[in-house]
Amino acid sequence: MKEKVETIEILKAILKTIDEGIHAVDAKGMTIFYNEVAASLDGLKVSDVIDYHVLDAFPSLNQDTSTLLKVIKTGKPIINEQQTYTNFNGKRVDTVNTTLPLLVNGKLIGAIEISKDLTKIKQLSEKLLDMQAQFHKAHPKSMSHGHFASYHLNDFISADPAIEQLKHLLIKVSQTSSPVLMFGETGTGKEVLIQGIHNQSPRKNKPFIAQNCAAIPSQLLESILFGTLKGSFTGAVERPGLFEIADGGTLFLDEINSMPLDIQAKLLRVLQDGVVSRVGETKGKAVNVRIMAALNEHPVECVKNNKLREDLYYRLNVIFFEVPPLRERQLDIELLARHFISHYNHTFHKQVKGITDKALQFLCEYHWPGNVRELKHVIEYAMNMAEDHQPIRNSDLPDHLLGKSKPQAETSIVPLREALARREEELISTALSKTDGNIQQAAQLLKIPRQTLQYKLRMKT
Repeated sequence: MKEKVETIEILKAILKTIDEGIHAVDAKGMTIFYNEVAASLDGLKVSDVIDYHVLDAFPSLNQDTSTLLKVIKTGKPIINEQQTYTNFNGKRVDTVNTTLPLLVNGKLIGAIEISKDLTKIKQLSEKLLDMQAQFHKAHPKSMSHGHFASYHLNDFISADPAIEQLKHLLIKVSQTSSPVLMFGETGTGKEVLIQGIHNQSPRKNKPFIAQNCAAIPSQLLESILFGTLKGSFTGAVERPGLFEIADGGTLFLDEINSMPLDIQAKLLRVLQDGVVSRVGETKGKAVNVRIMAALNEHPVECVKNNKLREDLYYRLNVIFFEVPPLRERQLDIELLARHFISHYNHTFHKQVKGITDKALQFLCEYHWPGNVRELKHVIEYAMNMAEDHQPIRNSDLPDHLLGKSKPQAETSIVPLREALARREEELISTALSKTDGNIQQAAQLLKIPRQTLQYKLRMKT
């Protein structure tokens, strides 16, 4: 009994250290845990909520609007739901919440809600959009000069026949206004090709706008894409969205499979009608925008997994291209490695003399999960290690690429716990590399909760 109590206290202590709001209730809706972060978000004290029923602690809620009570009633989780509310201190709060049922031996005993505060991120993003809107209003003709594509098709360096054929086809399709859908793993250079299409097209002197759909909260994404009407919601101001800013040019939507399905439906209407409506607006405005989109998962899988609307897929799939991963482009590995060596010689004011055959062999045998972007980072690392007037050698390459972690005798036995810990660290490192350090996406690749990944990273520091 004593050990059980100690375990509960340890778990409570762990929950208190997490920097996200946590609110847990029993099957009757009575609060059994409520941390300081949640209290700060709500403008309350922990004592105002602990041991109280949800509806008593938060009188503005009811059985239908409380996500905790919904989960208790249905037994189904509610994942990443956006919420904007005014707390007890009159402060506007923007959060993204995940609410999960608590089950013991298959029996529902309560629910837990984890809230991440997005207020500062959203306020800063909205402030930036407001400044952009004001500039657009004052200088409507100059907006296009601030949004341009810097890459051309020739900037995609390759000796691979498949890439050369792809470039030839992209030149053809650049002359039309049909939608383009491009699939390729992270780091393959999709945006370089997308920008190349724009710069080859009759729209090259018009705006090129790029938006990564996974980079911002979904609630804010709608406002960014479509714009807002003054008074449409609390704090809303008159501002154009990216469709209006890109009018006459190209709008590139990266990682479109991360876009919420309801916003995908609104995007479909723009593609079909060529008319965009701001948030809160009943009438629309005609826009002339070429839509290009990219995914890092195959679109058929995205449709199957409910990440991409089937009707939107067919509408975007007028022109579809797949960018092969670097491991399938062996001719490009040496070509790109030497290109990056030249680049960093100039950047670092060094005179590294190429790369040895043995080191190049390691590059060619590596599987490159992060593709060209990872190769660039590897060469940058090696350029920091390499001696001036000498080639890059094996010893200049990072350990993970050479297939080793710490120097050990080949015959030594590594304890299982240590070996598992090392393997876990390698997998986490690879996932973070593939997602450019995005913890949410890395956790999805590893198929673990984001909080678990954050905890493991915190334990390493």
